[in-house]
Amino acid sequence: MTSKGQGQLSSSTISSGVPPEMPGPPTNIAISNIGPRSVALQFKPGYDGKTSISRWQVEAQIGIIGENEEWVMVHQLPNEPDARSLEVLELNPYTSYRFRMRQVNIVGTSPPSQPSRKIQTLQAPPDISPYNVTLRTASETSLWLRWVPLPEWEYNGDQELVGYRVQYSRAASKEGVLSHVISDRLEREFTIEDLEEWTEYEVRVQAINGMGSGPWSQPVQGRTRESVPSCGPTNVSAFATTSSSILVRWGEVPQADRNGLILGYKVVYKDKGSDSVPQYWVVEGNTSHSVQLSGLGKYVLYEIQVLAFTRIGDGRSSRPSILERTLDDVPGPPVGILFPEVRTGSVRLIWQPPAQPNGIILAYQITHRRNTSNSNAATVDVLSPSARQYTASGLKPESVYVFRLTAQTRKGWGEAAEALVVTTEKRARPQPASRPTVPQEDVQARSVMLSWEPGSDGLSPVRYYTVQYRELPDSNWTVHSASVNHEASSYIVDSLKPFTSYQFRVKATNDIGDSEYSQESEAVTTLQDAPDKAPTILSVTPHTTTSVLVRWEPPAEKQINGVLLGFRVRYRELQYDHLRSFTIRTINSPASNWAELTDLSKHKRYEIRLSVYNAMGEGPTSTPQEVFVGEAVPTAPPQSVTIQSSTATQLDVTWSPPPLDSQNGDIQGYKIYFWEFQLQNETERLRTMFLPELGVKIKNLTGYTTYMISVAAFNAAGDGPRSPPTRGRTQQAAPSRPSFLHFSELTTTSVNMSWGEPGQANGIIEGYRLVYEPCTPVDGVSKIVTVDVKGSTPLWMKIKDLADGVTYNFRIRAKTLTYGPEMEANITTGPGEGAPGPPGEPFISRYGTALTLHWTSGDPGRAPITCYVIEARPSDEGLWDILIKDIPKEVTSYTLNLDMLREGVTYDFRVIGVNDYGYGSPSAPSPSISAQKVSPFYEEWWFLVVIALVGLIFILLLVFILIIRGQSKKYTKKADSVSSYPHLGSHSNSTSLPLSHGEMVRLDEGRFPALELNNRRLSVKNSFCRKNGIYTRSPPRPSPGSLHYSDEDVSTKYNDLIPAENSSLTEKPSEISDSQGSDSEYEVDQNRGGQQKTHSFVNHYISDPTYYNSWRRQQKGVSRPPAYGYTQPEPLHPHPLDDQDPIQPTTNTTPRHPPPLPPLPPLLPRALSPSPQPQGLQGLHSQGGLIQGLAPQCQGTLFRPKGSRTPTPSLLSCSVSEPPSQHGTLLYSSRPPSSLGCSSTQQPPTAGFSSFV
Repeated sequence: MTSKGQGQLSSSTISSGVPPEMPGPPTNIAISNIGPRSVALQFKPGYDGKTSISRWQVEAQIGIIGENEEWVMVHQLPNEPDARSLEVLELNPYTSYRFRMRQVNIVGTSPPSQPSRKIQTLQAPPDISPYNVTLRTASETSLWLRWVPLPEWEYNGDQELVGYRVQYSRAASKEGVLSHVISDRLEREFTIEDLEEWTEYEVRVQAINGMGSGPWSQPVQGRTRESVPSCGPTNVSAFATTSSSILVRWGEVPQADRNGLILGYKVVYKDKGSDSVPQYWVVEGNTSHSVQLSGLGKYVLYEIQVLAFTRIGDGRSSRPSILERTLDDVPGPPVGILFPEVRTGSVRLIWQPPAQPNGIILAYQITHRRNTSNSNAATVDVLSPSARQYTASGLKPESVYVFRLTAQTRKGWGEAAEALVVTTEKRARPQPASRPTVPQEDVQARSVMLSWEPGSDGLSPVRYYTVQYRELPDSNWTVHSASVNHEASSYIVDSLKPFTSYQFRVKATNDIGDSEYSQESEAVTTLQDAPDKAPTILSVTPHTTTSVLVRWEPPAEKQINGVLLGFRVRYRELQYDHLRSFTIRTINSPASNWAELTDLSKHKRYEIRLSVYNAMGEGPTSTPQEVFVGEAVPTAPPQSVTIQSSTATQLDVTWSPPPLDSQNGDIQGYKIYFWEFQLQNETERLRTMFLPELGVKIKNLTGYTTYMISVAAFNAAGDGPRSPPTRGRTQQAAPSRPSFLHFSELTTTSVNMSWGEPGQANGIIEGYRLVYEPCTPVDGVSKIVTVDVKGSTPLWMKIKDLADGVTYNFRIRAKTLTYGPEMEANITTGPGEGAPGPPGEPFISRYGTALTLHWTSGDPGRAPITCYVIEARPSDEGLWDILIKDIPKEVTSYTLNLDMLREGVTYDFRVIGVNDYGYGSPSAPSPSISAQKVSPFYEEWWFLVVIALVGLIFILLLVFILIIRGQSKKYTKKADSVSSYPHLGSHSNSTSLPLSHGEMVRLDEGRFPALELNNRRLSVKNSFCRKNGIYTRSPPRPSPGSLHYSDEDVSTKYNDLIPAENSSLTEKPSEISDSQGSDSEYEVDQNRGGQQKTHSFVNHYISDPTYYNSWRRQQKGVSRPPAYGYTQPEPLHPHPLDDQDPIQPTTNTTPRHPPPLPPLPPLLPRALSPSPQPQGLQGLHSQGGLIQGLAPQCQGTLFRPKGSRTPTPSLLSCSVSEPPSQHGTLLYSSRPPSSLGCSSTQQPPTAGFSSFV
């Protein structure tokens, strides 16, 4: 209740004692009675929340395109708690709706119900007319009509049937009503053509659709543009008043043909018998309708017309032309007088009628006399009007006569023409005149005055002169006049172009002929003149509501007649009843081609003219142009255009209006141009918003596509500039179905399937899903196989697990964010009708890494075989797959490399024939064959190892032979110096011959290998020792390169024998484990050796500090010869071949068989009294592994003292009675050499000598 009274009641029923709750949504919404603007809804109420329903609410989606459209409240029904139906009013005709309902109680509003089905209201005629209708002058016969089209929701019907009807007629007249239908619903302007000039019209517009017409708009009025009169004045008449004047009269121009304000008249006249340009006599104003034409030719027939003109220009001339002749008068002089025949007593004269006869020629009169001052007698003859020649005789020779010729009309005798003649036969052509001159004061803009001096007339008077000119720089000579008076010495050349350079020349003509042309005059430039032509106005467009832009093109340079200085723009406001004066704006820039006229009055029509000017004046004005001021297109585009991606098919575009000072009127709407990126010409579309909204939802776009959008504002004057294109991209959506599905290489168990990319990807293709299944169960099982292909490529797949003769259904679809629709096709496996039969069972031959399949041709089917295909499969029930295809039809065998197969796998092969009907039946499988490669023997590892070993042995043998041969040659050279070398060792009856110090040095420097131990002899001794139990294990074998030598006392006692305790032979610690013996090995008693000789071979080298120290100073990296070796010694007794030194080089290859060795005595017990240990072995080199040789009559061994793990060399005594030939010689080749001394006392050998090697 307010102060004005009580309002509407609303009530609600509440169950006492039960608290109310939130209601539930209505259900079972049904729609009926669909009309253009209303529908009826039936529904079932939902849970009422233990209280009554106070209001029903209806929401709708309008213009439904997607499920995400906004729900809008369209109807409410209050205070009807028991309602089960309601009518929704004020809907839009022919509009899609989807409804849902809510119910409201005292607690609140229920959730929405489930949406109803989609419905569309019925069509209806438009409810409104187009608004903002304007009418402007377009031309003299057309009007420009504009309006704002209906918005989409006002169509009330099928948009394809929406259009507009334009009706127009003369103002204040109900007759002659015309109409025009425009079928384009988006059209907003129309030009009404074929109207009368300068006529007021009334126009109105209405909208139409398939159901009828809407209301008419308010009528608007407009007048067509002023034009020239469409016909001439009436009642034109002419009357000759004198021989040079005619009076012309005329009447009014019909009102319908005036087409504007009549500003005056022009009388057009010309000589009917000539081709001269018509002349105009202008009469200003519309009050005078007569004029006296003066200065006309005498007795000339004139053709006369009259026209009216407006500000636009001249109208049509009156029809028909009026003919009137001026009155006659005395004639002008005859022309073209010549004397073609001159004798000393007679002459013949010829002529032409007067150029101005001024009437009808009645007779000619000829008078001649001598040209003297005292001659009064003259001869006069009158001739008929047709006469054109006359002969005078009885003349005196060599005399000058004057002839006068005149014509007669009705008005009397006219002006006479005079000519001189000399009665002589010595006449000649005239000489050229002098070079013409043009004084600067005689130069005008369009004419110049030539002056010249005549040349000799050749005793024949000059009859006339001819003047020629040419335009520089390249024009030809042109005759300006060929009838210049013979008495003239100057002539005005007219009709020239202003501001143009010319040259002139003159020639004289007498009765004999023409002279040569004179020299050309100097170049003469005419003066400037006012321009002859106006600029061409290209456009006049409103720029703002008070200004216009004028654009023009200047006239051609030759029509400016000088130097262009600028332009003058004339403009004035137009009024229908009278004209106002022009406002002039001068533009002093000759390069300008546009100007803006500002401070004009709004909503007024203006006339604009343009002219150019130079230093001499202003040229004519251009044809006037009209413009309506007050309406101008926006001069700036909309601002801040932004794009928001809403869905996969919709972009939301928003913008700000153009700046206020650039709108130039009320913005009527916007045009939204949008196109796919880089495809503007092919895909550009336009969406027009006819209300000044600042946003639009562009729908029905392609998913995940980049669009360029530009917006332009428009008002009543037209469209403004577009905004810079803005880029936006729709969201991803499900792709369209693949473009095609194709099958190839169909066999009994496989098929190659390929497909095309979707026509519209609508996003980034993430992959494809292929599903295939048999159309009927195979062996009672219907297996559905789904294969996901990742990525956008490849676009094919080989299906191998198919059954023969079964029809399969294949379905494939692409995926972006989600899967798109499927492409589906069926295919039946196995050979088709007409396909080839199976070839013969293939058999395989193998050679190296290649397999060759052989087969025989089978039934070719209905067409010749085109090629063969080989299939393969692993023998362990693998799937058949095409291995080789496109084998020529003539081939029945094929060789393939094992590299194509997996190594170690057993394969089956079969062959399929192919013809135009497809793949045929396969052959029976071939025997299984392994793909194991068999490498040739020369690629096996053992062969390579053998080759390497053989090569190594060969190299070693070669090196060994080269070394031996080299050492043999060096030893042979030194054989003489060592011929007295004593035998090593001693016999019971012999004495040892030690080497001198110098000899030993020479042997050392020659790198002579002392002795070598014969392998055969060594093996005998070792066997002997083992058989006698001397030892059961060979002594440790120290590496020659890892021995260490101790020489603590050598520096002080090198001249004598060094005790055994001061010299020891040890192994490197790193090799002890390989060379040392056990503690239980046999040890040799050091006292068994007997007495050592003082000057033994070994002691001699041990006692020399030079050699001893040289062993210690051996440099690292020096190559080491072999540590030791065996050789068979020569006999110590004389021999037939013993002419040389008894010790031969070790390279002797002659086999010598030594006598058999005697058995060794048993090993002496350790309890025997020890004898002094001889220094039997000294100076093993630490790097070369040097070991000295023993005397041939002794047996040596290696021993180590108790508790020592380092073997020490020792000399053992030899038996005196033993023959020297029965003892072997142990030689150690190293540098420096050393010898082992041997005692002369006979003692049995204690043990055999074991080799290191």
